[in-house]
Amino acid sequence: MLTTVDTPPLDPLLHRPDFPILSREVRSGVPLVYLDNAASTQHPRQVIQSMVACYEEHYANVHRGIHQLAQESDDLYNAAREKVCRFINAPTVEQCIFTYGTTSGINVVARSWGDANIEPGDEILLTEMEHHSNLVPWQQLAERRGAVLRHIPLTDDGRLRMESLDSLLTPRTKLVALMSVSNVLGTINPVDEIVRRAHAVGALVLVDGAQSVPHQKTDVQAMDADFLVFSGHKMLGPSGVGVLYGKRELLDAMPPFLGGGSMIRRVMLDTFEPGELPSKFEAGTPPIVSAIGLGAAIDYLDRIGLEAVGQHERLLTERAHKVLGEVEGVHILGPEPQHKAGIVSFTLDRIHSHDVAEVLDRSGIAVRAGHHCAMPLHKRYGVSATARASFYLYNTLEEVDRLGPALEAAKRVFHRKRK
Repeated sequence: MLTTVDTPPLDPLLHRPDFPILSREVRSGVPLVYLDNAASTQHPRQVIQSMVACYEEHYANVHRGIHQLAQESDDLYNAAREKVCRFINAPTVEQCIFTYGTTSGINVVARSWGDANIEPGDEILLTEMEHHSNLVPWQQLAERRGAVLRHIPLTDDGRLRMESLDSLLTPRTKLVALMSVSNVLGTINPVDEIVRRAHAVGALVLVDGAQSVPHQKTDVQAMDADFLVFSGHKMLGPSGVGVLYGKRELLDAMPPFLGGGSMIRRVMLDTFEPGELPSKFEAGTPPIVSAIGLGAAIDYLDRIGLEAVGQHERLLTERAHKVLGEVEGVHILGPEPQHKAGIVSFTLDRIHSHDVAEVLDRSGIAVRAGHHCAMPLHKRYGVSATARASFYLYNTLEEVDRLGPALEAAKRVFHRKRK
């Protein structure tokens, strides 16, 4: 659960002017209400301007030139990595590897650590709530290496059945991979306890932090997870950049996954020597400008404070549960607000979620509809799709309130069609 004791309240109206897109109308007279933040957040001017400035004033490839532009680009790129390191309290900057997103980071671990360490009969423990990005790479690894996949089941209200760990965690368990916050249910998982119990049987832990790092303070040293992955585009930054953090001894021992330029120390015609961290996992030209934009996003979040962000999202989530609970026929997936982050997925009786999203869009309300890259989770709850409202620091209580009338309008539209 998030803690927000003695945290000054966040006023979204102070920050909304920083986000140009939030002032637009999606059609004449219909202002945008952006409630699709779990998919991707919007960008403040400070992030946009940092990237424009890089292209207009400093751009050059990094770590390859000695001219002025190359040195300036190096400095900005390296500074972004240092900001990431401080943001998650990593012991060293070399342990923070730039990737192209959460999915990319998970695949690096599956291909590098997984192929080198997983043997036939070894077990990989996942959960029933995982995003496809934290399912498919392990399915592929299990197929390549002959490993066995096991899954922590869910309660009816969308929480992990922790008592199942007594039988699921065994000496055969080599890796536990789980999301810290569900992108569908909003459930905040007990990562610290799972890490402790996994380590007790000798297993490593990878944490998918895509839905937590942007919203709550993350300390990788206190968490003690072996790997953490997250994406820039879910935390006010640009798409195309993410971060893989790993414990130093693990990253040092892992072979490079992608080969090419930048990840080498020396190349001969018939062999090569890999470079040092983080270079050996950053083959080719990295996401230079996107990383610099991510650094600017971290600066923005640091100024506001993640404690304030978490407290504000709790208020929005509580209001959403109240508003949706007053609409007859709405069913919310996941636990009560005190156990979840700012994500509320729901169904509406006799109306497909895509139709719900389409009618909400007529009122300017942007939500997500579908299986949210979590098909097994939806199967667990007997639904093919849900509509999802998700919140961030610039959303207001008034925007959440608009969900109620818009859903009542959806009911009128589709129930009238059936008559």
